[in-house]
Amino acid sequence: MGVVTRVVKPKSKRSQRALGEREPKAVENTKKSLIVRGPNCSQLVQDCMKDLHIMKRPCSVTYNQKNDIRPFEDATKMEFYGKKNDSSLFVFGSHNKKRPHNMIIGRLYDYHLLDMVELGLEAFTPLKEFKTTKVASGCKPVLTFHGDPFSDPANAEMQRLKNVLVDFFRGPETPAIRLAGVEHSLQFTAVGSKVYMRSYRMILSKGLTRVPRVDLEEIGPRITWSLRRSQLASDDLYKEACRQIKNVRGQKKVKNMSEDVFGTKHGKIHLDAQNIRTVQTRKFKGLKETKEERIKEAERKKEKAEETRQSAIDRVFAEGEQT
Repeated sequence: MGVVTRVVKPKSKRSQRALGEREPKAVENTKKSLIVRGPNCSQLVQDCMKDLHIMKRPCSVTYNQKNDIRPFEDATKMEFYGKKNDSSLFVFGSHNKKRPHNMIIGRLYDYHLLDMVELGLEAFTPLKEFKTTKVASGCKPVLTFHGDPFSDPANAEMQRLKNVLVDFFRGPETPAIRLAGVEHSLQFTAVGSKVYMRSYRMILSKGLTRVPRVDLEEIGPRITWSLRRSQLASDDLYKEACRQIKNVRGQKKVKNMSEDVFGTKHGKIHLDAQNIRTVQTRKFKGLKETKEERIKEAERKKEKAEETRQSAIDRVFAEGEQT
């Protein structure tokens, strides 16, 4: 007989709320990121992870102490940290002779490792080097991706890296946005096995038309990564992790109703087949027959009646000859 797992019920309102936040939801909470330092970590990687923590605040937790973790060999401890902090994203930094300035970006599903990508930090310029005005904390960024590797379906590693970066930097889910609130842009450019990350502040100024003019000012950080290793989830596990409840946003589809990109609603009306000849129309001068048309119609009817009478006479004579 096996050991029966004991269910510990929460004893306070605080623990009840904490468990309620971790329950499965149709619309997930904003994903938190966990930034962990390895047993050996270079100062360059530490500065980069510090700037990533600043960009992700307040949805980020950082571990500054050394942690003896090797995610590609055993990710159990990383999964424990993720469950403890309710984080589904993580960044792990390390440094050794074989893989200098190493960074691993990965995701957890149900507090178990889903996928991760190992990147080599080749160049980095921190936030403090850019003497410009920064964006507000927690601002939702605009993500743009350039390069053939990001758009090539055969390149599975780059496709998954793009998905991980979107998941990491997307920010909170918002039902609507306003133009003045869009002030941060993140650009990722893939060239071969390298990824260039640039961060800009969007400045709106008065233009010649109603649409404002947009200027980009680099605010940092500036990062250059090179792709090293990857551990991708199987197709079945990835499909299960991406599964959502049908009609999760609660938008009921109305039959025969559609909406275009401008928000204008269009409807379809289905009618039975109509006989145009029997439709009662409004009588006005434009539809009335002229005198010439009435005369022609009378002559046509007279000719038709004469033809009918003549055909009847011919039919009677024909029957008499046969008898």
